[in-house]
Amino acid sequence: MELKASNRRMTALMASLATREGMHPTSLEGVSLMRASRSIPRMPVLYEPGIVIVGQGRKRGYLGDQVYTYDAHNYLVLSVPLPFECETEASPHGPMLAVSIRVNLAMLADLMMKMDGGYRSDALALPQGIYSTELDCRLSETTVRLLECLNDPAETRILGPQIVREIIYRALCGEQGGALGAAATLHSRFGQVSRALQRIHAEYASDLSVERLAETAGMSPSAFHQNFKAVTATSPLQYLKTIRLHKARMLMVYEGLRAGVAADRVGYESSSQFSREFKRLFGTTPVEAADDLRRMLGVPAPAMASLE
Repeated sequence: MELKASNRRMTALMASLATREGMHPTSLEGVSLMRASRSIPRMPVLYEPGIVIVGQGRKRGYLGDQVYTYDAHNYLVLSVPLPFECETEASPHGPMLAVSIRVNLAMLADLMMKMDGGYRSDALALPQGIYSTELDCRLSETTVRLLECLNDPAETRILGPQIVREIIYRALCGEQGGALGAAATLHSRFGQVSRALQRIHAEYASDLSVERLAETAGMSPSAFHQNFKAVTATSPLQYLKTIRLHKARMLMVYEGLRAGVAADRVGYESSSQFSREFKRLFGTTPVEAADDLRRMLGVPAPAMASLE
């Protein structure tokens, strides 16, 4: 199947599967579908390590002074959890349709071991945690098979995990697959930063200092700060703050928590400081941002906000 025909089939399958606005998980663990019927202006987002393949429409990611386009011709890969800014081009007659596949580092390491160095290792020694690269016919056809299997519960259970594994393999063999490989290589500087990032996401509500995170990475504080910024385009403490704010917003959206409760839950001691920093990042108040994101994701408003 040629690439254009594969893309048409992919888009048709996405349109039939992604019937609701926003991003929604499928019955296959780690696989979500995305649909947007209107353009969404540039805004802060938080993506977990994963691969995003777009059938129709266009998204742009912004990190530092770099722009990453992912559309029908290019797919996005994040090898570490990363906050960045994103905008979406879409319309009611041409909705943005995409599938997101979470990258499992254990599966990635297993693939690398079986490939015995067959992945691309000519990437930069310390690549950034995000990149977009050209979609080829093999990856497109594999994505079509993944979407087809989602129409059948038995095929989803039996074939789905292997097709996900194949998609990750295809990305690992891709032009910039070295960044994915580096994330799973713990002794590399990229892998060391990745360990610190995993700790931040597991313990973001705790009192995490640069020194403690540097110890997790096995680096001196100065070397850690330099390498961390090379991967994420931000400092460790700014990254931690951004993660806390994103997590608080999701708590308000999905659990209906009030801003003060969400702030306390993610590690803020001062509600006023939380509100100031939240508005600086998202450009609006916590309540307004939660309402906007709830509408965007198609999440029903909670009957009553939590008073915990």
